Amino acid sequence: MTGPLRPLLGTLVTRLLVTRLLVTGLATLALLGGLLAPASASPAPAARPMPGAFTGYAFDARCAPTQAEMDVWRRHSPFWGVGVYIGGSTMACRPDPADPASGQPHLDATWVRRQTTAGWRVLPIWVGPQASCSGYADRIDAAPAGAYAAADAQGRAEATAAAERARALGIDPRSTLWYDLEDFDLAGDDCRRSALRFLSGWTEALHDLGHRSGVYSNIAAGIHALDNADNLSPGSYTMPDQVWFAWANGRADTAVSAKVRKGSWAGERVHQYALDETATYGGVTLTIDRNYLRVGGGSVAPRAPRACGGVRLDRAAYPTLAKGRRGQVVRTAQCLLRKSAAYRGKVDGRFDGGVVRVVRQLQRQTGLPVTGRVDRRTWVSLLVRGEARLLKEGSAEDAVRRLQRSLVATGARLRVTGVLDRATSRAAATYQRRVGLTAVGVVAPDTFKALRSGRL
Repeated sequence: MTGPLRPLLGTLVTRLLVTRLLVTGLATLALLGGLLAPASASPAPAARPMPGAFTGYAFDARCAPTQAEMDVWRRHSPFWGVGVYIGGSTMACRPDPADPASGQPHLDATWVRRQTTAGWRVLPIWVGPQASCSGYADRIDAAPAGAYAAADAQGRAEATAAAERARALGIDPRSTLWYDLEDFDLAGDDCRRSALRFLSGWTEALHDLGHRSGVYSNIAAGIHALDNADNLSPGSYTMPDQVWFAWANGRADTAVSAKVRKGSWAGERVHQYALDETATYGGVTLTIDRNYLRVGGGSVAPRAPRACGGVRLDRAAYPTLAKGRRGQVVRTAQCLLRKSAAYRGKVDGRFDGGVVRVVRQLQRQTGLPVTGRVDRRTWVSLLVRGEARLLKEGSAEDAVRRLQRSLVATGARLRVTGVLDRATSRAAATYQRRVGLTAVGVVAPDTFKALRSGRL
């Protein structure tokens, strides 16, 4: 090649070589960066703050169960929440003093991620210095100087350590971290006030770090002291966002005793109602404390999907329909038939021959008596159709609506809310018992399968 093209070609070749060198260099740097990244680099945080908005059961076994145990309990137990110690000088998992994480051999970022992905709500607990009048070795400094400034500093230091451990575990930085303050005598002023100042420092430091603050204690000790101080001297101490109170009265609710004002932390409570129980689910036995939560205002269902241009699917009863029937309830049946991909006609409220043919076809496919009528068993099957989900008390999703509608068709008296509440759990257990399934109120795919087949 000759003439003016040669300089141009030379320029282009040079630019291509430079570009290639730059790309290669950047790729090499990226590779080296990955290879040289410190082993302690933070894992990606869990997808949502814990525990979030929820009403339902949780257990705490102090030390994290194995993954196999968690998987079995997920399927067979009523719990959607799990409390677990993440650290602190008084943690009961017997850690090696030189390695605070050693007392939790199963607890790491992978464990946390697997539980949250599976639907568990993890409640991280920190157990550090205890009240100065307690019998623990590590205690809160009760010196009154500077309005218990030493106790305040201790609380802030514990919050910083807990937040750092939570970050290493991949716990969402907006999550509640719980301080475990064990039982103590409220009579001593310095002991009580230093404990309150410690918890105030804990809460303020967590807020600065982006976390919500939680405090676990006996309802007649730490929780009573907090509530009393907030009532008699409002503003003197910064209160936690949520409380977890030990009161072994055997009642799975969040009602408080006379030690605490009824309105305190309403919608932000965890009740430990049974302690040190041996419980077995799915053949796996653990020693646990039982808890009931209403936090974040409680479980809230997402908005119901719009069906067939606004057809009403929620009904107090689902009457038998036959050819010639007209009305809104027929539109409900037509919409459900359309959602099952079996019906392509108009949703016009007319039970005509076309609807009869589709109903007969569906009954034949489902193994129901082929009558052409939308009877009780056909309603049960139609209403539950969709993805089979694992549901427990506190679950809030559209699958709960499908379950509730189907249970109503079996004869249960329920409000369709999209939240699996105590009434829905009981209705599910009644149905499970009737059709020969394990009656624990946990709704697994086997319950969906029975409903879809129209079993009564």
